[in-house]
Amino acid sequence: QLLQRLSQATGCDRVVDIGAGQGHLSRFLAFGLGLSVTAVEGDGRLVAAAERFDQELLRELGKLGGEGRPQRRRQNRHCHTPPPPLTPRPPRHLAGRLDPAAPWGDFLLPPDPPGPGPSTPNPLGGTPGGSPVLVTGLHACGDLSAALLRHFARSPSVAALASVPCCYMKLSTPWEAATCAPGYPLSASVASLAGHELSYRAREGACHALEGYTGRLATDSGGLRAHCYRAALETLIRAAAPGQKRPGVQLGRKAHALPFPQYARLGLPRVGLDPAAVALDSGAVGAMLEQQHKVVAFFSLMLLLAPLVETLILLDRLLYLREQGFQCTLVPLFDPQFSPRNLVLVAARTPLGAVLAGLAQDSSEDEDVGGTEPPREGQS
Repeated sequence: QLLQRLSQATGCDRVVDIGAGQGHLSRFLAFGLGLSVTAVEGDGRLVAAAERFDQELLRELGKLGGEGRPQRRRQNRHCHTPPPPLTPRPPRHLAGRLDPAAPWGDFLLPPDPPGPGPSTPNPLGGTPGGSPVLVTGLHACGDLSAALLRHFARSPSVAALASVPCCYMKLSTPWEAATCAPGYPLSASVASLAGHELSYRAREGACHALEGYTGRLATDSGGLRAHCYRAALETLIRAAAPGQKRPGVQLGRKAHALPFPQYARLGLPRVGLDPAAVALDSGAVGAMLEQQHKVVAFFSLMLLLAPLVETLILLDRLLYLREQGFQCTLVPLFDPQFSPRNLVLVAARTPLGAVLAGLAQDSSEDEDVGGTEPPREGQS
């Protein structure tokens, strides 16, 4: 609804989706809304996967004769009119990474890993004086969201922007690394505040979902053990290799169900350590695992502060755009239990009143109609 209203209000039927991944959003905008979509993704493997999904959908549309969509078992509770038929208009996929320092017309770098063919340097398909486009970034990681805002601010061909960020811990900062274009802070207003610095731990905590974690606490979920396992494993890694910082070992959602020695034997090789050289059955390890309640208490306190950190980061971006003279706002687009990254930064070169009024009307209709399905558990 939001992107459709932005497209209508700005007269943009062309969308550039940055950080498109496997193209799920791009596919919906192209096939479902009939927009002309260019999907840009830095991982060439995801681009190939997105193109395969497009072809699968085209085959399904061919079976339907291209005139409709399969009958749904129940109406989507957020849609009060029948959805339009899907159109066989796939997105255009490009493999390339965003260069924050480059002009808009040349903002792509080679993909990672490199694709089989040359990447197109300009996804707008023309000069800044061409037809306007709408740029979106759904869960654009780290500095990618900040780069989108900078490109929007200096690119006249971009009429509007819709940005949903994630991975705040990957933001570059002037106090952690020398950079002329940090991901935080962006605005002069926040940069001038004393104590505006945010540590890596604070930014990492802002990525987690308070809504989902309260459910785990209420049911004393076995998943709470995961935080203690990670803390114990990181302690062992630092003891064996003091130079290792923030190893970020990911072993899957069910790994906490394993005995800790087996968990550690899976994790240590991922940071180049031999499990046989680390004592995994020692009394010290057992003492760490007995501190699970303290780890849970610490994590709970961190999550209580997480919304404050995320708010500061998002307001910094809002202020940056307003300092540049743009219309912009933050929209809580859906229930955070559906997805904790539910705040969309919307910006345009024209007034946003009509777009926001339409969203408010849709929200009131949702409240009147109600829903029969509970919200899905959020992702952290």
